[in-house]
Amino acid sequence: MCDKQNILSGINTKEDFMKLLNEMLDLKPNEFHPLVFINAPECCEFGKNVYIGYLSEVNARGSKVVIKDNCDIAGFVSINVADSHQRCIGLKDEIDRGPITLEESVFVGSHSFIGGHTHIGHHSVVAAGTILIKGGYIPPYSLIKGNPAQIYPGYYTKD
Repeated sequence: MCDKQNILSGINTKEDFMKLLNEMLDLKPNEFHPLVFINAPECCEFGKNVYIGYLSEVNARGSKVVIKDNCDIAGFVSINVADSHQRCIGLKDEIDRGPITLEESVFVGSHSFIGGHTHIGHHSVVAAGTILIKGGYIPPYSLIKGNPAQIYPGYYTKD
């Protein structure tokens, strides 16, 4: 109990708490929030006015993630270039890694997954809970939803 009291006695401000949280959990600082996890930030490009919600992850290790201007990524989203399932079960020797790009003004709903080898065109929406694995090129103004993901090109095109 004394250790807890000693640790907590130095917390007087929100900044003190966030510093302690970062140290205890070995969180890497980023421009969004301490509870947004950016793996290999040197492999990421973030545009202006990008929002990433709490407890979301961007893993670019071994490839590249580009998130352009005005994208809104909700909480509990995983954007991950790596797919290790075939290596894990002995079908491949390497982890499959592929780039991910979100063009301008893409919205990604909560609890979604975007895997490598995916390029989402501008002004598209990834609906909450969508699982998008090796999505390829998705045209602008698309709606992407479901598991497995269904793509509705031009869904948001103005008439």
